[in-house]
Amino acid sequence: MEQPTGTCGQCDVSSYFSRDFDKMQACKDLAALAATPYDLTAPSALSPERIRRYRTRAAGFDLLYATQRVDEAVLAALQRLAEESGAVTQFMLMKKGAVLNRIEGYPSEERQVLHTACRDIFAPASLAPEASGQARAELDKLADFLAALEAGTIVNEAGQSFTDLVQVGIGGSDLGPRAVYLALAAYKIPGRRVHFISNVDPDDVAAILSGLDLARTLVNVVSKSGSTLETLTNEELVRKAFADAGLEPNRHFLAVTGKGSPMDNPARYLRSFYMFDSIGGRYSATSMVGAVMLGFGLGYAHLEEILRGANAMDLAAEEPDILSNPPLLLALLGIWNHNFLGSETLAILPYSQALVRFTAHLQQCDMESNGKSVTRQGKPLTWKSGPIIWGEPGTNGQHAFYQLIHQGTSIVPAEFIGFRTSQYGQDLLIEQTTSQEKLVANLLAQTLALATGQPHENPNRCFVGNRPSVMLLADRLTPYAMGALLALYEAKVVFQGFIWNINSFDQEGVQLGKKLATRLLAHYAGLRENPDYSGEASDDSGWALLAAAGLLAK
Repeated sequence: MEQPTGTCGQCDVSSYFSRDFDKMQACKDLAALAATPYDLTAPSALSPERIRRYRTRAAGFDLLYATQRVDEAVLAALQRLAEESGAVTQFMLMKKGAVLNRIEGYPSEERQVLHTACRDIFAPASLAPEASGQARAELDKLADFLAALEAGTIVNEAGQSFTDLVQVGIGGSDLGPRAVYLALAAYKIPGRRVHFISNVDPDDVAAILSGLDLARTLVNVVSKSGSTLETLTNEELVRKAFADAGLEPNRHFLAVTGKGSPMDNPARYLRSFYMFDSIGGRYSATSMVGAVMLGFGLGYAHLEEILRGANAMDLAAEEPDILSNPPLLLALLGIWNHNFLGSETLAILPYSQALVRFTAHLQQCDMESNGKSVTRQGKPLTWKSGPIIWGEPGTNGQHAFYQLIHQGTSIVPAEFIGFRTSQYGQDLLIEQTTSQEKLVANLLAQTLALATGQPHENPNRCFVGNRPSVMLLADRLTPYAMGALLALYEAKVVFQGFIWNINSFDQEGVQLGKKLATRLLAHYAGLRENPDYSGEASDDSGWALLAAAGLLAK
């Protein structure tokens, strides 16, 4: 099959698709430097001068990395790796609309990657004007819809306003939007609530609907294809609940879907908003996938602030100097720890309860993007790709898994996220300090303790140190800050994919299980129609094994 050249204007991306990670000179230099990484436990290793110097800033966030096992030589080699791999050049090509979602010589999605266009509507001149125009048009539609809700021109059958919205979606249609909404619940419109249904487990639907006044509830169904099985199944369960309550679902249901999909149907939905092929699910929180729900729950002005923060970080990601580019520096430090110092996992630890689901979003964003084992030419990787991402908010995690991080046999690099002040500003002096001060003190203490360790004659109380971490610190978790944080991690993930020469924008790994589940569902249907059904003789789906084990019996 003839493949597209992957060009954008006069920009040819082909040369970057053939750069094997382990063949680059910078990687060889880093491998040599990894034999003697910086010793964080040495006397004066964490001097005030080092802490001041090993710090960069963008879009309101400070990235402090003095507690990484790096020195000037390592940072210089990481800069060379960024240049040799063309990381920033590829990022710019992505923003301009190059076809980067592809595998050379093999059938693949063949798509542009333009999630940044959802927020460069605030830039003086968009790098992808067509995509930005699409985003602007959908935002204008949403602004009109939200204004009509506010003015009372869109109401329920009884003339009442809507107080609740249920988002029905899964994967990128749930994780990112949910994480952002929960992070910014302090800014919600009084009298409005947002809820989420994602799991195909019917108990999830029942639990959410049980506490709602359906007459005053909107349902936002999100599926690009309009055919996502879990989402459509949940939608029908919710529609039945509305019908059973004597309500007309088409007056309550909204759709976020691809233009022309089966869900783009005004007979079934009060309004439809469009998502586009160039925006992957896990990068879609700032598209209509998240915007409709966020606009309803937080208001249009706060939604715009999220987009402005994201755009500010997108611009910072264009900087070629890694010390002026927090997303790129974070990506390179992750590569240093994963590929050269041998750490398999990464803990992302927000010291903010509002970010309770942010690590879950990053698990998808990172592991679905960079959990790949072939290059962009379809060749097996001979180097490690993405790490395992995990974590929980502090200080809860300190009383759970930090024991392993401090004294376990596995080195777990950590990325801490914190804020100098709280969202609500409701606090109290207890033993001469506020709760927020206690939270930030614990955050700072963990980074220092992991780095420096503690010698002790009792081996059970000995901490060896040299456990690397970084800290992302901002003044307050505002809508602008949340947008910046979201975009920082999106850029970090794609930078790592560019450097590893993998396709961070497809997700073939989720397809096999779906395919087998579809075949098993066909057998369930056959069993329902005929209790003696035993499957086709040629079937190899595992049906016979499951049936023989009695796992399918009620």
